[in-house]
Amino acid sequence: MKGHSLSEKIKERVRKDVEILKEHGIDVGLGMLMFDDNPASKQYFLATLKACNKAGIKAYEYILPANASVNEILNHIHSINRDERINGLLVLFPLPRKINPRRIVNEILPEKDIDGLGAISVGRLAADESTFQIFKKGDYDNLYSGAAAHAVSSYLPCTPFGVIRLIESYGIGIKGKHAVVIGKSLAVGKPLSLMLLAKEATVTICHRETRDLGYFTRQADIICSAAGVAGLIKGDMIKEGAVVVDIGINVFGQGKIVGDVDFESVEKKASFITPVPGGVGPVTIAMLLENTVRSARKNQLMKHPLII
Repeated sequence: MKGHSLSEKIKERVRKDVEILKEHGIDVGLGMLMFDDNPASKQYFLATLKACNKAGIKAYEYILPANASVNEILNHIHSINRDERINGLLVLFPLPRKINPRRIVNEILPEKDIDGLGAISVGRLAADESTFQIFKKGDYDNLYSGAAAHAVSSYLPCTPFGVIRLIESYGIGIKGKHAVVIGKSLAVGKPLSLMLLAKEATVTICHRETRDLGYFTRQADIICSAAGVAGLIKGDMIKEGAVVVDIGINVFGQGKIVGDVDFESVEKKASFITPVPGGVGPVTIAMLLENTVRSARKNQLMKHPLII
């Protein structure tokens, strides 16, 4: 399952929406905040910047020194919250160790939390108040347009939402399947588990400390791994015909990137498998842009419902 085709489809729709907004004198803006000593985030930062340029979204870059104080970071976020030019804010992780990431993310206004990681966004997902966004029977083009936009009070995390979209784009059913999610992070594992559960899958959550991981993965119809452990999932740990979604990112010397799955051994048994890179990654960036332009549309609909 390669993500480029779906990613390009989403980004083309974003580009058209951006053009429509520009016809009404409205620019779409994305703020990106990162720290200058963070090589792990730089590749994602540059890829997102390139995607913004192609889609016509104006990127506002905030690159802070590693020794920036909490107050300095919060002042930047408060400024971005007030900035009408910026429709969404992406904070690139990891943050410096002295900084509590939850304090930072929770300062982002929910309507600008396009990565869906703030406590309000996560809470609305857990309470099934925002899961309607994943029930479009594979047709998400008109989501957030017209009256539907008024119902959106928060956005879904980009990577897990992208995983759902990628699975569905290949015609793979989720309802009634046994899905095993490996990883319990707030960015991927937890929200993905909630989305799969909302899709009426039977969900098992595992993580690095799960004993006899293979016992669980061999029962799975769908395996989604986001543990960040290279080679964690091997061919003898899956059943014949399983769908394997590799969300892990492990960076080695000279910039080599691999996932959590031993691709060669797993590919022989899986019915579908995502490569790393080139699988979930491109869709994640596309989802980020889509949430940004949806935020811009919603903002204008609330202010001028007859314009867009």
